[in-house]
Amino acid sequence: MSCDFPLLVITFRAGEKPEFPADAKSIDYARQLDAQDKLKSFRDDFIIPTKASLKKRALNNSIPGENKLPNGECVNGVSQHEGNPSTDDDTQSIYFVGNSLGAQPKCIRTHLDAQLETWASIGVNGHFTSLQNSPLMAWQDMAADCAQQSLDLVGAASPSEVIYMNTLTVNLHLMMASFYRPTEKRHKIIAEWKPFPSDSYAIASQLQWHGLSPSTSLIEVHPDHPETPSSLSISTEHILSVIDEHADSTALLLLPGIQYYTGQLFDMARITAHARARGIPAVGWDLAHAAGNVELRLHDWGVDFAVWCTYKYLNAGPGAIAGVFVHERHHHHHHHHHANTNTNPESGGTAVDDTLGYRHRLAGWYGADKTVRFNMAKEFLPAAGAHGWQVSNPSAADLACVRAALGVFGRTSMRELRDKAVVLTGYLEWLLNGLVEDGVGTSMGRTEGEEGEPAFRIITPANPLERGSQLSLLLREGLLEKVSGKLAEGGVVCDARKPDVIRVAPVPLYCGFEDVWGFVEVFKRALEGA
Repeated sequence: MSCDFPLLVITFRAGEKPEFPADAKSIDYARQLDAQDKLKSFRDDFIIPTKASLKKRALNNSIPGENKLPNGECVNGVSQHEGNPSTDDDTQSIYFVGNSLGAQPKCIRTHLDAQLETWASIGVNGHFTSLQNSPLMAWQDMAADCAQQSLDLVGAASPSEVIYMNTLTVNLHLMMASFYRPTEKRHKIIAEWKPFPSDSYAIASQLQWHGLSPSTSLIEVHPDHPETPSSLSISTEHILSVIDEHADSTALLLLPGIQYYTGQLFDMARITAHARARGIPAVGWDLAHAAGNVELRLHDWGVDFAVWCTYKYLNAGPGAIAGVFVHERHHHHHHHHHANTNTNPESGGTAVDDTLGYRHRLAGWYGADKTVRFNMAKEFLPAAGAHGWQVSNPSAADLACVRAALGVFGRTSMRELRDKAVVLTGYLEWLLNGLVEDGVGTSMGRTEGEEGEPAFRIITPANPLERGSQLSLLLREGLLEKVSGKLAEGGVVCDARKPDVIRVAPVPLYCGFEDVWGFVEVFKRALEGA
C-alpha cells in the first residue's frame, strides 16, 4: 500500500484544526495514518482487553493476548472463548475509556513482582534498601522518585513541587485545609456548576466545617447557555467576569482543568493569572481529566495547588495513589519552634502561620523531614516543599504501579502525546460529523412525518485548544441504553453518563486511527439499529 496520505501537519497551536480529505472515511486511510504514527509502538506496552476477555465471568489464569500458542490454541487447555469458538473474540476491543480507567501497562506486573519479592526477601528493610536489578527505590523514597518522574507531566519547576500520596478527594481536602482559610470578608469558593460529584461533596463539607453555607459561600460558574443541553461550554470571558464580580469576597478559586462531563479544557493560564491579579488568595485545579492528557505548566502559570488521580490517563490502576502539586512560593520555612500556635483566620487571612514558620497543614509523620522522621520527636519539622504535606506511610504496592506507569510517559513527552491526540480526536470528530451529515439515525424511533433531529450531537468544544482526548456525545432522548448495548456487543468500551451522554476517549498512548474508524462503524450500526 502506498503512503498517499502525508500524516497531517499538526497546527493546533495556531488554533487551526486538522483537516481531512474526502477519502478519509476509508479504513485504508486510517491504517496509513497508523503506519506513520511515531508513537504507535506504545500500544504494545499495554494489555488491551479482548472481546473474549470482556465476557470473562471467572478467573482462569489467562491474560488477554497472552497464553496463546502460535497455532491459536490455549495454553493448559484454558479456553477464553467460553463456548464461542469465533476467532473474532480474540481481537482487541476498542478501548475508549481511558478517561475513566486507563488500560494496564505490561510493566505493572514486573514492578509489582519486584515489590513482592523485596517484601518477601528483606522485610522491613525494604523501607531503606533498594535491591540491585529492581525497577524500584527503597520504599520510603518511592513517592519522591515518582515526583521526579512527573516534571514534564505537570510542568513543575522541581520535584519538590510534586508529591504522590492518598487519593484524589483526600488530597483535595488536605489542600483545602491549607489553602481555604476563610475570613469574615473573604469566605467564598468559586467553582463550576457541575463538578464531579466528589468535588461537590468536598467543597460543601469544607464550607460546612467552617460553619458556612454553600448557599452564601459557594459561587457556581454556569454555562453561557445553560438552557441548551448541546452547548454547555463555559467561556473564559464568563469565568473572568465571575471572578471580577466576587474577587473581594473570594478565598479560593477551584476549577477542573478539564470538565469531566463535557470534556471542555479550560484556559488555566489565563484564569489563574486573572484570579491572582484580582487578589484571590488561592487558585487550585482538579486535574483528574487533564494529567497525562494535555500539556500542563503549573509552575509557570502560578497555580497555588493542584490535585490529580493516576488511574485515568496515567494508567496506574483502579484507585491508585494520587498526585499533588504545591507551588514553590508556599515552600518557605523559618523553623520557629512554637508548637500549638495558630493564626486567627479572622485577623486578615494570610494562611502562612508566622509562628510555625510554614503554611499550616494537617500534619502526619510522613510529612516530616526524612532525616528526622525516625527520631520520633513530638515537634513537627516538615519535609521541604509538597513532600511536607504527606500524612501517612504510602502503600508501596500502589507506588510500584504509579512508578511503572510514569516510566511509560518518560519515554515520550506530553508535547508528542498531545500532538497525536489532536489529530486522533480530530479524526473522530470528522467521522462523527459525517454521520450527522448523512442523517444516520435521524428517523430512529420516529413516526412517519415527524421532523427528524440528529441522533446525537458532540457537546465538547470543536476548538482543539478547548478539549483533550475526550468527546462527549449527547444522544437523542431514549437512545442511551440501546446504543450502549450495541457498542458493547461490537467490542467497544466507553462510558455512559445518564441520562443521555456517551463519553468517548481515544487515548494517544494505546489507541490508533483504525480504532477510531472501527468505533465510528460500530456506532453507526448502533444508531441504525437502535
